[in-house]
Amino acid sequence: MSREDDVEDLRERKRRAEEGGGEERIAAQHEKGKLTARERIDYFLDDGTFVEIDQLREHRSTNFDMDEKSFPGDGVVTGYGEVDGRKVFVFAHDFTVLGGSLGEAFAQKVCKVMDRAIETGAPIIGLNDSAGARIQEGIDSLAGYADIFHRNQQASGVVPQISAIMGPCAGGAVYSPSITDFVYMVEETSHMFITGPDVIETVTGEEVGFDELGGARTHATESGVAHFTAADEKAAMDEIRHLLSYLPPNNVEDPPRVDPWDDPDRRDEDLADVVPQAPQKPYDMARVIGGVVDEDSFYEVAEGFARNVVMGFARLDGHSVGVVGNQPRVNAGTLDIDSSRKAARFVRFCDAFNVPILTFVDVPGFMPGKDQERGAIINHGAKLLYAYSEATVPLLTVITRKAYGGAYDVMASKHVGADVNYAWPTAEIAVMGPEGAVNVLYDDELDEAEDVEARREQLVEEYRDAFANPYIAAKRGFVDDVLEPRETRPRLIDDLETLRGKREDQPERKHGNIPL
Repeated sequence: MSREDDVEDLRERKRRAEEGGGEERIAAQHEKGKLTARERIDYFLDDGTFVEIDQLREHRSTNFDMDEKSFPGDGVVTGYGEVDGRKVFVFAHDFTVLGGSLGEAFAQKVCKVMDRAIETGAPIIGLNDSAGARIQEGIDSLAGYADIFHRNQQASGVVPQISAIMGPCAGGAVYSPSITDFVYMVEETSHMFITGPDVIETVTGEEVGFDELGGARTHATESGVAHFTAADEKAAMDEIRHLLSYLPPNNVEDPPRVDPWDDPDRRDEDLADVVPQAPQKPYDMARVIGGVVDEDSFYEVAEGFARNVVMGFARLDGHSVGVVGNQPRVNAGTLDIDSSRKAARFVRFCDAFNVPILTFVDVPGFMPGKDQERGAIINHGAKLLYAYSEATVPLLTVITRKAYGGAYDVMASKHVGADVNYAWPTAEIAVMGPEGAVNVLYDDELDEAEDVEARREQLVEEYRDAFANPYIAAKRGFVDDVLEPRETRPRLIDDLETLRGKREDQPERKHGNIPL
């Protein structure tokens, strides 16, 4: 064979790899409202930056009908490129080739880019669209999944891992995205479940549709598996690019700072009126967050799930921070099973990647009830306590209103290691709310009172004046200062700058044992 023939053969092999499963299958993909693997990568990465790895990789000969077939690339496109000039590694399942099913070569390609991402300290982005394990390759497919899961664990806390679900993701395939840090799902075209509707009906007799079982809305609002949803694939990838702008490339670098556009000395006068005078009246904690952080910088995470906690990324004077806050508009901001585990994982992510954590507190306690207790609220609440306690990044806390009981301790209190704790004049820091305390302390007296309700109201006010205020905590040094709400932003920016060089030694150990 001549050199010209060699070159032509190479070009033909690459052409076949680039055309995936062929025009007919590509057209079928487009008819479903889905992009191909290469179209996704081309849209996601900066123009002209993609470098493909293992483009010509193929499966080994197997039994069944695979011996005579050749699929350059083996159903997944892998490589690296840039997002806003910053290096990322990416893999994209190609549903046009064998339904994007995972076999031995497919898994080895994914593992190779994951290994390189860990070695070079760059984020890993997975664009998932796969029918699952390749049945024709038997146990090699199962081994391939396990190899990927192992890389997910090795990369966890070392480089950010982000998954986009853009089609089916079932069976063993769901475990890799669930280990990653953030999951995006595309509405209507993406699904995640361990067992599909047909199997469920066969085993349990229960009839359920794909969307109800594992659609984007289900996982974003009920299970919490998905952190974000998007109307289409391009919107999902735009959101991932935005998320990356808040994150460092790895665990030894700091998050990128953007040129600040908001005055660090800005004082939002409207914050003085956000917290209602009536202690039971709700308000929007997102309004508080928006008034403190850089204007329009708050990017909420898991907005639809466990809405009694609001969390996300924001910026203070251009610096990236993670934000966690109780949401009084939902269940009075109480902590329950779902909100505790939601916030705990976010706190641990921020701590792993050097993102300071800003916490806004208005919490009357943990959610009471038989279902909560039987569902192990004790363990789930302890997850959040553990997450804050082990964090070594700068922790800044602002108590806006209620901070009662054990929930006060859990929400980044001074006692679990917070660096800076402030309270607003509206703060109520106590073992329990005034009403509950009066019922316990003055039960006998109330029984004998001529006008029970009038006496109760008087005692509640006396308790509130004596105990349910921020000044006793300030006297003890449990809060560092009581601030006018408008002073919060400039003070936090100054604190963040002061804490930028924070170092904290931890006891030597293999790892802790968080109450999972």
